[in-house]
Amino acid sequence: MGTRTKTMLATGTLIAAAGITAGLADATPPPDNFGGLPSALTLTGVVRDMRERSVTGGHPDFERQPTAGFAQYTKMVADSLDENGKPVMRSTGNRLSSDWRDAAGRNRIDNRSYINSRTGDTNGSAATSAGGALTSAENLAMWFSDTPGVNLSQPLALTLQRNAGTNVYTFNDRTDARFSGLGGFFPINGELFGNSRNNSQNFHFTFELETEFIFERGSGQVFTFTGDDDVWVYVDGKLVIDIGGVHSAKSQSIDLDRLAWLQNGRSYKLKFFFAERHRTASNFRIDTTLRLRTVQAPTTTHLYD
Repeated sequence: MGTRTKTMLATGTLIAAAGITAGLADATPPPDNFGGLPSALTLTGVVRDMRERSVTGGHPDFERQPTAGFAQYTKMVADSLDENGKPVMRSTGNRLSSDWRDAAGRNRIDNRSYINSRTGDTNGSAATSAGGALTSAENLAMWFSDTPGVNLSQPLALTLQRNAGTNVYTFNDRTDARFSGLGGFFPINGELFGNSRNNSQNFHFTFELETEFIFERGSGQVFTFTGDDDVWVYVDGKLVIDIGGVHSAKSQSIDLDRLAWLQNGRSYKLKFFFAERHRTASNFRIDTTLRLRTVQAPTTTHLYD
C-alpha cells in the first residue's frame, strides 16, 4: 500500500470519527430549564367502592343507562360546591352534541359567567331536554360521602411525573407502574366490595381529591383531564371542568388565567371528583402545569357493610 493511499485512509478515518462525534453531540439532550422543579407530585385522595344497581345494596346510578343514552352530559352538578365542599345535583343533565373549545383547540366547559371568554373560543351545543344521567340529589350525595351500607372507602395516592424538559406533570393509567398492566384505571381490584359481578375488574367506584396550589397569573397554568366516566373539577369552589355522564374517554381543560377573581401569589384549592360507573372501560389521565399538593390526609373507613 502506497504512502498516498495510507494518507487517504487515515484522513477518511478521521473524518468518519469526527462525524460520529458530531452526531453524538447533536444527540445530547437540551438543558432542562425546569430542572429545579420536583420530578414528581404525589397526591392522596379517597376512593369509594360502590355496588352496581343490579345487586343487593347496589347504588341506582351505577350501571344505569341515562334515558337519553350513553354520552357526555353537562349541567348535572351546580356551579358551586355545598357547605361541605361536595358537588350537588343541578339537573339530570343535558346530552352534549358538540364540544365547546378554546383558541388552542382544547375542549372546555360550556360558557359560564365567572369564566372569561377569549378571542378564538368556539361554542358547542347540548340538548335542552333532561337527559336522565342521575336519579336524585340524595343518591348523588352518596357518591362522595362515606355512607353506611352503600360504600366502602380507603386512601388512594396518585403520582404525577414531570415530563422531561417541561413543567407539565402527568398521571396516565397507561404508563403508570401500578396501572399499566391492568388495562385501565382500576385502583381497587379485589378490594373493598370486590370486583364487579362476573368480572375480573372492579368498575364501580368514585375518587375524590382535594389539593391546593399557588396561582401565578400569566405563567400558563392549565389543568386537563382525559378519561371516563363523570369528572367535575372545582377551583376555589367554582366548577371549571364539567364532563358528566357515562361515555368513552373525553377531555377538557381549564386555563386558570381565565378565572379573573384569582389573585396572583395566593393559594387556592382545586377539588377533583371522578366516578367510574360502567363496566366497559376505565380511563384516567391528568396533565397540568400546576404544582399541586394534598391539603390534608383523607379520612376513610372500612367499617361499613
